[in-house]
Amino acid sequence: MGLMTFLRNRAGYILIGAIGFAIVAFLVGDAINVGKPFWAESQRVVGSVDGEDIDVEQFGAKVEQSLAQFKQQYGGADNPQMHAMAVDNVWQGEIASILLGKEFNRLGLSVSATELWDLIQGSKPSPLIVQYFGNPQTGQVDRAQVINVFKQGAKDPNMKKQLDALEEEIEKQTLQQKYAKLISNSVYVTTLEANDEYQNRNKLANFKYTGLDYTSIPDANVKLTESDYSDYYNENKKRFENPTETRSFEYVAFSVSPTKEDSIAVKAQVEKLAADFRTAANDSLFAAVNSDVKVPYSFVAKGKLDPAVDSVVFNLPAGSFYGPVFSGNSYKLVKVVATRFSPDSVKASHILLDPSKLGGADRALKLIDSLKTLVQNGASFATLATEYSVDGSKDKGGDLGTFTPGTMVPEFDNAVFSGNTGDLKIVTTQFGVHLIRIEKQIGSSKVAKLAYIEKSLLSSNKTKDAAYKKASSFLNEVKENNFAELAQKKGYTVGVADKVTPTQGFAPGLDNPRQLIRDAYAADKGDVLEQVYQMDNAFVIARLTDIRPKGALPLDAVKKEIEPMVLNAAKAKILKEKMDKALSGSNSIDQVAQKLNKTATPVPNIVFANPVIPGAGQENILIGAVFGSQPGKLSKSVAGDRGVYAFVVEGFTNPAPLANTYKQKETMMQGAGQRSLGAAFQALQDKSKIKDNRVKFY
Repeated sequence: MGLMTFLRNRAGYILIGAIGFAIVAFLVGDAINVGKPFWAESQRVVGSVDGEDIDVEQFGAKVEQSLAQFKQQYGGADNPQMHAMAVDNVWQGEIASILLGKEFNRLGLSVSATELWDLIQGSKPSPLIVQYFGNPQTGQVDRAQVINVFKQGAKDPNMKKQLDALEEEIEKQTLQQKYAKLISNSVYVTTLEANDEYQNRNKLANFKYTGLDYTSIPDANVKLTESDYSDYYNENKKRFENPTETRSFEYVAFSVSPTKEDSIAVKAQVEKLAADFRTAANDSLFAAVNSDVKVPYSFVAKGKLDPAVDSVVFNLPAGSFYGPVFSGNSYKLVKVVATRFSPDSVKASHILLDPSKLGGADRALKLIDSLKTLVQNGASFATLATEYSVDGSKDKGGDLGTFTPGTMVPEFDNAVFSGNTGDLKIVTTQFGVHLIRIEKQIGSSKVAKLAYIEKSLLSSNKTKDAAYKKASSFLNEVKENNFAELAQKKGYTVGVADKVTPTQGFAPGLDNPRQLIRDAYAADKGDVLEQVYQMDNAFVIARLTDIRPKGALPLDAVKKEIEPMVLNAAKAKILKEKMDKALSGSNSIDQVAQKLNKTATPVPNIVFANPVIPGAGQENILIGAVFGSQPGKLSKSVAGDRGVYAFVVEGFTNPAPLANTYKQKETMMQGAGQRSLGAAFQALQDKSKIKDNRVKFY
């Protein structure tokens, strides 16, 4: 809990600091490049970027660090989604580190020794220095503390290693900031562009239109040809660029959720357990042995327990028994052992001794008892803390600030929240031996010491065996071409997981699909995967239905999904003929509408930058045509997203002239500068050869 502890606790964050910064600064969207020949790569290589291999062991260590950060940030235990997010976070960081490092060298970007010193110990500290050494309230950095830490690091090899890592991340961040500045400074907005943007956002159009919806023609009435598909595909080829390989599979899940019989059996067990709990001689031991969820045997405040329990037990006197009550997916049993009123928060100071450095626990206790006597006789607690404590708070005279229940380890918590202001207490915890002084206690609320048992409603082995038997039987019977047919015959529901990426941590309806996804990437299209996959709530049998490689997808691969758009394009041809016929010989939009048995709808005050027609939705092509037309002139037919239209512009309202373009340019340059960072990084990736073998390992 000294300087080493300070650095040890933050080492993971120091090591992945640049990764997070690079992703925030330079990555826009999921720009992952994936290749297929996984088995041809080295067993130790998780991927490569521009010929630089990424070692799986080093990559794995960074994943663990990233995962630890996510756990702290988001709370909860590790799960497939969080793990996939950590893997992707590190992968993106590796790409950024390698590609940007090469760019820095090519451009001659560097951080001088003087510059680095100023960022660490000077008047312009790095954000990382502010984060780790700054005062949380003021943000000010204690330069003397920083200098002291680095002096001690020169004498301690382990500390020096961590400080070197910190220096490296500060240098990386600084280089990234320089690169970002270089890119953003290359962006320029002309006066013409500024005025054009101003007009687009402020010029108003008033027009009147009539339309024929695509829904007016039933799909069954349209016979699509191969030419219809190819025409649409060729006109929209850029839409079919696949940024990463994906695979789709269908599956049948055999549930292992508790049955009615399981519920009855568990309830009977819990009722017997409740009877034994009521008469147990040792409440805390009985609870610890029998509970599925371990709750510390200590005083807890209201609001910390399941609502079904929390709303009741704090109104019960000591000695009361509550339960069994079913909430969530478990039964709860509670004994109220004791109640009292306790401070809502406490301000305390401490002196921490490390027994391993003093020859054992006995010597540490003897020294801490001597320090307690000195304080009782008038010695300065702060001075003794500065001299003897091994904790980082020694530089503040042992001051730990103000904290709430549950902040400290249980032994420490119990001492400060059960005592009185001014008390001196000696406590042993996992960190060592503490002399604690309670400086101040704030507020007062009822707390309770509870013996708590929670028993989850789980499926029996009989239920699990039955589900596994069904899954195995289905796997033995199913063939590549009869998966859906056999499932339907047996009354099973077929689920679909569409366009799953190699490192995806989730799939619709499946709670732990990573092994299934990995195997899908080693299979061929049409294969039934040769395994019964065990999820948290089901056994699963799956069949690979589609493989979409990275790059431009062929027409056959997207034919089914573009069918609705192709239908609309075919309908547009039919409706345009009808609209053109109505336009022929007409002098007004009302005449056109009348011929179509429609009405002409007025639309006031539309701006080009927001092409949404009230009641009709977004129609970019129509609004673009409106702003490109002359007032009073009847338009030609326009095929939009929802139908075919004709219109007449009734007039435009121009905004006041832009007197000063400076602010408009500045706003546009900021936006363009931010977009340019993402574009620059994407360009680096597009020019690079990136092999991604992560699915082999995760």
